[in-house]
Amino acid sequence: MRKTIMEACNAVEREVAKVLLKFSAIDDHGETVLRDLINHIESIKKELENGPPDHELTQCQIQVLNQAMTKVRDTVQRLATDHRDLHSTVSKVGKAIDRNFIADFASTSREDVFSGPEKTHLLNQVICQHFYRQGMLDIADELASEAGIRTEEGRKEPFTELNHILDCLKQRNLEPALEWARNHREALLAQNSSLEFKLHRLHFIRLVQQGPAKQSEAILYARKNLTQFVARYEKEVQSLMGTLMYLPNGIQSSPYSHLLNPTLWLDIHDVFTKEACTLLGLSVDSPLSVCINAGCTALPALLNIKQVMQQRQVTGIWNGKDELPIEIDLGKQSRYHSVFACPILRQQSTENNPPMKLVCGHVISRDALNKLTSANKNQFVSRLKCPYCPVEQNPEDARLIYF
Repeated sequence: MRKTIMEACNAVEREVAKVLLKFSAIDDHGETVLRDLINHIESIKKELENGPPDHELTQCQIQVLNQAMTKVRDTVQRLATDHRDLHSTVSKVGKAIDRNFIADFASTSREDVFSGPEKTHLLNQVICQHFYRQGMLDIADELASEAGIRTEEGRKEPFTELNHILDCLKQRNLEPALEWARNHREALLAQNSSLEFKLHRLHFIRLVQQGPAKQSEAILYARKNLTQFVARYEKEVQSLMGTLMYLPNGIQSSPYSHLLNPTLWLDIHDVFTKEACTLLGLSVDSPLSVCINAGCTALPALLNIKQVMQQRQVTGIWNGKDELPIEIDLGKQSRYHSVFACPILRQQSTENNPPMKLVCGHVISRDALNKLTSANKNQFVSRLKCPYCPVEQNPEDARLIYF
């Protein structure tokens, strides 16, 4: 069985650790040897300089110089040898990467997915939209120009505005987000959004954090902006007003210290992104990033099953056009809608074959209900026995349910 990604990373990391350890050892050794060599040569130079100008070298001094030259030559050779050994250690990292990771992913893909001018054009559109969503307008415009994509100016404006507001929120500047929320107040209320209240809450907390000097300003701000939210967020507004009692001694030691949690700023960033995208009819995450993340999650499992199939010489199960040969869990963050699979027929429900709830509470598909009814039908009355419990019931009592 192929190594997991974590095992492969650990194997490469061990080789990298060896390289770093050897780098450190050679560096320390080289620095020590060169320092000693420099000090030795400096001492010889000083001894020679102290002699008479026309003084000839004695046999003893000549011998010392020859020994110094030999020592320099031997030191350089040893350092060169250490460097060559280091090269072989570094090359082992590349071999470890090749051994533990697969560079060819073509075996798990289909060549016809992006073939043809129409599919290529759609792919370029998805990439271009991703750049607009990330605020990379120059790159998106250049791609649109070279790929022949017509992008209306009105489609770029929302992304430009949203990215500007998100950048301001990262800098803890609430004004652009508050203005946007006020301009879209009715639409936000229609989707039961808490965005505007959370923005005003952060602004109020910022005022009270500045101490008693800002108490009057905080009270005026609350009267002007928080009274409209009392009906929906009564307890939250009461907590905000309670912070005023603890201004002299500091809110940090009060029962309302949780309102100073820095995670509230991270939360407002996510809330704004979600509410704004919902309002504009966009997904919270870029479709391109969702596909890439799903592919990265699924790829190790697909490579494993592909290797097993090749070893066992299994053919046929990889030829499905609309489904993978194995089920891959992409995690809760990639679940966007509920899917019901009939426990009897083991098929996903569709509009023509929706899930049906029996009187006993068990759920099966409509096709399964019809088949069970036909199998248990007699000449007097149709009776159905639940396949999971002994309750008998009239099939007409089953009710269509929605997930």
